[in-house]
Amino acid sequence: MDIKFTRLTEVSSTAIIELMNHPLVRRQMPLLTNTFTEKDYTDFILKKEELWSDYGYGPWAFTVQERFIGWGGLQPENTNTEIALVLHPDFWGYGNEIYKRIIDYAFNDLCLTSITLLFPTTRTNVNGLSRLGFKQESIIIIEGLEFIRYRIMNRRKDTFL
Repeated sequence: MDIKFTRLTEVSSTAIIELMNHPLVRRQMPLLTNTFTEKDYTDFILKKEELWSDYGYGPWAFTVQERFIGWGGLQPENTNTEIALVLHPDFWGYGNEIYKRIIDYAFNDLCLTSITLLFPTTRTNVNGLSRLGFKQESIIIIEGLEFIRYRIMNRRKDTFL
């Protein structure tokens, strides 16, 4: 199936709100402590669109056959660029293909030197991260919760950043 990357503004608010309130998705996102509301959606979209305006990149919505399956992409995180990927559980099998496209864009189009990924310390199955080339870097605290920062380096020799 062909996965399309579009702007989050092209997806209905209902679809995004339903995804963000799905119990299996919420379990992977410990900072989502309350029900994700219409106001949260509005704030979320404004922040994500601001990234596109300020940095020229940001998260996309992912669709398959016009159906919204999740969101993710690249986001500035302090001095780093972080990758995020939030998929509906019915489409978790698409994660690897989406990841590869985001990484290709980050390293080949944007010529970034590295990408970071934040995982809550409660997520203990991290073998896949090392298989992808991520290395554990540090523990950081966000809103009182511990996250492990992982980093993958761009292996291209012609990266100038």
